[in-house]
Amino acid sequence: MTKDLTQLEILTALEPVAETNLNRHLSMAKEWHPHDYVPWDEGRNFAAMGGQDWDPSQSGLSEVAKVAMVTNLLTEDNLPSYHREIAESFSMDGAWGTWVGRWTAEENRHGIVMRDYLVVTRSVDPVALEQARMIHMTNGVQSPEEWGGFLDNVAYVTFQELATRVSHRNTGRVCDDAVADRMLQRIAADENLHMIFYRTLCGAGLDLAPDQAMFAITKVLTNFVMPGYGMPNFRRNGVLMAKHGIYDLRQHLDEVVKPVLKQWNIFERSDFGARGEQCREVLGTWLEQKEAEVLKFEEQRDRLLAREAARAELQPV
Repeated sequence: MTKDLTQLEILTALEPVAETNLNRHLSMAKEWHPHDYVPWDEGRNFAAMGGQDWDPSQSGLSEVAKVAMVTNLLTEDNLPSYHREIAESFSMDGAWGTWVGRWTAEENRHGIVMRDYLVVTRSVDPVALEQARMIHMTNGVQSPEEWGGFLDNVAYVTFQELATRVSHRNTGRVCDDAVADRMLQRIAADENLHMIFYRTLCGAGLDLAPDQAMFAITKVLTNFVMPGYGMPNFRRNGVLMAKHGIYDLRQHLDEVVKPVLKQWNIFERSDFGARGEQCREVLGTWLEQKEAEVLKFEEQRDRLLAREAARAELQPV
């Protein structure tokens, strides 16, 4: 039975990997500016400046698109809480500290551009948006109490960054607005690069401490919640987003979980000890259970959407 490595031992051993991948990220990350993605000519003053306050009729987004945009933006808004979690689990020295700062700065752009777009285009109620931001940021990140340390957090952000990429990309598609779609594609490209960094570091952690890392991955996946968990109306909004294919369990499994596990060769590895093997069995069983849940959810969703479509046809024109 191998002894678990300490946090310091893991960070020290993986710092060369972090530095290499930080440099890779910096060479690939595209410089962009939030103001270039906002249709400023659509903006006008609100009542406090002699203009008109928001009215629902001013929004050009569907209800689904509004819910998805607000959910994604509030997720980005909670950045200070994520920064604290990452900084405490990683380090602020050397390549680790440079990455934490760079990642934070890049994520901050996402919140800036999304809020500017929503306020300028009057797509959502800015008062309700600000009230929700205050609640969500005051609550901070809502992660399970048993999570903590580098391996738990690097596993989580690997899946979370990819999940966020999928959500942003699909939100852009339902907005029916070329400006919003272009903006969210730009954000999704950032999230993908972030995911690659974290996926590489977690993969290196698997090579360094297979059983320890496998325990963290299994714990994270079997208790996974999106970072927006805890924001106002999160459950209701999440159901609506899943119903309309912005982010559902099928996408979570097929576009997030399975590709990452395949990249790490989780079910082909031969370097696990007893604990790692046990965790792999638990994860395999969990995947089978989720597959069954996906089929049940999709059947229910198809019936619901069919009923709604039938009712819509009966409505008078």
